[in-house]
Amino acid sequence: MPTEAGTEVEKFMSGLIKRNPGEPEFHQAVQEVATTIIPFTRDHPEYRKAQVLERMTEPDRVIIFRVTWVDDEGNFRVNRAWRVQFNNSIGPYKGGMRFHPSVTLSVLKFLGFEQVLKNSLTTLPMGGGKGGSNFNPKGKSDMEVMRFCQSLMIELFRHIGENTDVPAGDIGVGAREISYMFGQYKRLSNQFTGILTGKGLAFGGSLVRTEATGFGCVYFMQNMLAAKGDSLEGKSAVVSGSGNVALYTIDKLTQLGAKAVTASDSGGFIYDPDGIRDEKLEWLKELKEVRRGRISDYAEKFGCEYHEGERPWNVKCNLAFPCATQNEITRDQAKALIDNGVMGVAEGANMPTELDGVHHFTNGKIIYGPSKASNAGGVAVSGLEQSQNSLRISWSREEVDGRLQTIMKEIHDKCAQYGDEGGGYIDYVKGANIAGFVKVADAMVAYGAV
Repeated sequence: MPTEAGTEVEKFMSGLIKRNPGEPEFHQAVQEVATTIIPFTRDHPEYRKAQVLERMTEPDRVIIFRVTWVDDEGNFRVNRAWRVQFNNSIGPYKGGMRFHPSVTLSVLKFLGFEQVLKNSLTTLPMGGGKGGSNFNPKGKSDMEVMRFCQSLMIELFRHIGENTDVPAGDIGVGAREISYMFGQYKRLSNQFTGILTGKGLAFGGSLVRTEATGFGCVYFMQNMLAAKGDSLEGKSAVVSGSGNVALYTIDKLTQLGAKAVTASDSGGFIYDPDGIRDEKLEWLKELKEVRRGRISDYAEKFGCEYHEGERPWNVKCNLAFPCATQNEITRDQAKALIDNGVMGVAEGANMPTELDGVHHFTNGKIIYGPSKASNAGGVAVSGLEQSQNSLRISWSREEVDGRLQTIMKEIHDKCAQYGDEGGGYIDYVKGANIAGFVKVADAMVAYGAV
């Protein structure tokens, strides 16, 4: 980066940190974007004159509220909840709700900011937002989760709407939680609208939504490899996580001829050199989606290695798919992946690589798909669910999957357009940031001072 641009990034970040103290996740997300956008805007003065980046890093509004509920023992319980409505320049706010003890305003602002650019990349008319609560659904009964979700919606419903803000699921918010929230919204509003995505198929949900983020991540990698004249066939892959994103990343890798050899949870990771496929994959899905067991159970069942308290980034592989959580790949782990022969990384989780790790991938010139591009499949199918709800129709699995593949290719091609560094190398971080920024920025410039 030119010295003048680097100095400008430092000045910009200093001001942002001063305005948003104690929010390290948000600072990290903005810095990763500012590093590429500020040099770009030096050549596009219309964006600088309109102070677009300064405005884009300030949420339209943040809603914070208390959620009071009663547990099965009759005790009053209190949690905090948020909805960060970040930017609606190109469509209604769109982004998940996350229930986890680690949820803070900083985490939700980072996710909401990323969502603005991610949703822009999908080409669908969706703005960016995010929400959640420090409520932990683990260990809670269905009735406790229902009471919490209903209490949360009593406040949230007044701030959302099919043309205003359309939440979805995220960590800790699956089909059960979405169903409870949708039922309460319907009751409070006396309307049956597509106000939440990730709904059950019986009441407006879309086929392929469960699989979408994992499938989309693999499709993005497929496109990155194709741009270099290569394919997934015969490649070995390490995958972290064992939730929906990881499971369906593994599923699609298998379908397209690659071999996933790892999966993980908070306890550690398993290494199966024969590949997680066929009946083993179905068993793992049942373990994690139905029985909610530990990944170590897989190692016991199929006699493979289990590495307690570790992540899979030291395993030799061709491809890596971090699908667990933010900042799970450090600089040293990024270096270990490259030293072990990795040629490509596609992020299934949100911001799973620390900034130093991102720089190591890009400096090493491997093919690297940042999360705002490579994990956009989930929100893309959420957008398709909104379309189906508005039209009062349901598309077939083949049609939704076909549209998803098209969207992921369009995202790839936009990233390649802005990230082409010459010599056959595409900087997908730069490409994703600029491609996502331009569409939102053009709308903001057109609106004037709003």
